[in-house]
Amino acid sequence: MRAVVCAYGEIGAAGLETLLELGVDVALVVTHEDAPGERIWFRSVRDLARAARVHTIAPRDVNAPEPLAIVADTAPGFLFSFYFRQMMKRPLLALAKRGALNLHGSLLPRYRGRAPVNWVLIAGETETGLTLHYMDEKPDHGDVVAQRAVAIDRDDSALSLTRKLAVAARELLRDAIPKLAAGTAPRIAQDHARASYFRGRRPEDGAIDWSAPAERVRNLVRAVTDPWPGAFTSLRSRRLLVWWAETAPPGAPRRPGEIFFAADGAPCVAAGDGALALARVGWAGEPAEDARSWARREAIRAGERCADARAMKLPS
Repeated sequence: MRAVVCAYGEIGAAGLETLLELGVDVALVVTHEDAPGERIWFRSVRDLARAARVHTIAPRDVNAPEPLAIVADTAPGFLFSFYFRQMMKRPLLALAKRGALNLHGSLLPRYRGRAPVNWVLIAGETETGLTLHYMDEKPDHGDVVAQRAVAIDRDDSALSLTRKLAVAARELLRDAIPKLAAGTAPRIAQDHARASYFRGRRPEDGAIDWSAPAERVRNLVRAVTDPWPGAFTSLRSRRLLVWWAETAPPGAPRRPGEIFFAADGAPCVAAGDGALALARVGWAGEPAEDARSWARREAIRAGERCADARAMKLPS
């Protein structure tokens, strides 16, 4: 089984590693240069490929003539995309004689598109998973080969959920790759009427809307906490990042964004329904710290109010 692997990130690394362990003849690895300013917490696909002595390229545009020619020269039976960040066009997909397949981080057809691990947490889902599917020119649209469900715990963050998905990716591929090689893998058409699509996320999408229910705000916090850019609000005309929080009763009628203190001294913020007890916070550009310590040092007062950071320009 001869393949080209396009991969990036922790799940990309897990996918490449698994194919190599299964004895797949990986003729070429295509990856990305790391984006400036992005925190690189995951393993390097390039380093894994080099350790396995697999030729590796990182083109700006995988659909450009030069990378197309390099892929064509390998004469792959299969092309695999494991969390590769570029859309592949028909000429590239057609180079894989037996098929081009993508590993997507949701149970398709739900949560097509970018950043599914973040979106499922924001939505408060209790289950997600992975789908291995054939690629066409529409994102996450082709026939399904295999799926693996993953439970989402209430305290999962995007990081912990990504690590769960990496484990599930190995399990899925260990089962599916031999079937693909033997020509016995299923092809199941997606039910496009059930599809949902989500765009990529930007750092500014982490702005907290305190008029939302507390559980929804907490879901945003855990969806974008470290090593993602974080959920943020505005306090005293400064950007405050909320790295972790728990829901709490409001105690009394309060305006959304109003700060009060729980009996144990935890700083809390009223939301549209309920409140959030802050656990770890930090001013922008400063380290995260225990919220109680931060509140004492900054002399935070009950009755102060966190503003909607989307409505004002804040120093970064």
